[in-house]
Amino acid sequence: MTPSARLQSAIQVTDLIIASARENGPAADAIITNWFKERRYAGSGDRRAVRDLVYRVIRAFGRPPHTARAGFVTFTDLHPLFDGSTHGPAVLTKNENPATPSLIPAWLEDKIAAEEREALLGRAPFDLRANPRMTSRDDLMPLFPGAEVIEGTAHGLRLPDHIPLVNRPELTGLVEVQDAGSQMIAAACQAQPGQRILDLCAGAGGKTLALAADMNGEGHILACDTDRARLQRLEPRAHVAGIDNILTRLLNPMQEAAMLDDQVGLNDCVLVDAPCSGSGTWRRNPELRWRLTKPRLEAVIELQARLLQLGSLFVKPGGALVYAVCSLIPGEGRAQAEAFLAANPDWEAQSVGLTVGRPDGPGWKLTPAHDGCDGFFIARLKRSC
Repeated sequence: MTPSARLQSAIQVTDLIIASARENGPAADAIITNWFKERRYAGSGDRRAVRDLVYRVIRAFGRPPHTARAGFVTFTDLHPLFDGSTHGPAVLTKNENPATPSLIPAWLEDKIAAEEREALLGRAPFDLRANPRMTSRDDLMPLFPGAEVIEGTAHGLRLPDHIPLVNRPELTGLVEVQDAGSQMIAAACQAQPGQRILDLCAGAGGKTLALAADMNGEGHILACDTDRARLQRLEPRAHVAGIDNILTRLLNPMQEAAMLDDQVGLNDCVLVDAPCSGSGTWRRNPELRWRLTKPRLEAVIELQARLLQLGSLFVKPGGALVYAVCSLIPGEGRAQAEAFLAANPDWEAQSVGLTVGRPDGPGWKLTPAHDGCDGFFIARLKRSC
């Protein structure tokens, strides 16, 4: 493909992504992958170049440009590629209406601190978690030239570049790709061997595996989720990691309490890593800014409050409820913890026990600008005995 043809392909792909974001359809990566499945003639260099162009626009605009072409016209270095060639974009005209770049949607500007906005659009680091059931961080260091220990984590390594682990079978089971912030959420649970832990929103189980490793395979973890496809990924991951103290349970939305009635008041710790806006992960998923609207944020805040109250049912007297969201929006973090404590006087905030981050109301805040990891709010709440 010529450079102009690559740009025209990027324009077409980005238009699909804009439409999908507005309709809450497939994610950008899925759209790009499907696009090239239908165009086998495109080589690896073409695919890489088109993807880079697409994400250049996604990162530059806090809200979707009115058209993909308007987004690309913003970049003056690309103007020579608007050459009207057979497979390239049409020649620029005097009436072109370029879109206006922005870091975040305007309606969120009073919710995310100014010093965090630019950091949210930088490149995310590549972090690993050593699996202490099979190795140690010190043993792994020589295998990754340039790797650094991640401050505030027991098993975290930060690599200078992304490395395709699938091409290194000798690492199978030894490491998990996991952001430092996610590792710190697991650490806030303070899991101990022999405990009983419930991971209410386990997803594919990254934090579940970290908790099981901290428990040294002793005790019981019940990992739950309403997404069958994601939850089914946990069992094979646990097998590879040498972990056998995890059970899974698929839940039906709005029926979770009934389906977990055997867990009421039994667990030493319940982790509620709640669905959220994902604003703390915009470095990895900048397209999420295009999908977030006021109604969607309001809906997810309502869901978080319900899950936080639900999770509290399964904590034993004297046990802990750890609430976490990968968001920098106060309404999803500090405000949720404050509202829960106000409505439940038999609970109190505890220290999360982390050395990285800052206090935020009854919880703890991690941010890209301040801490170098994804953005998270974490609260550890104790039930009275």
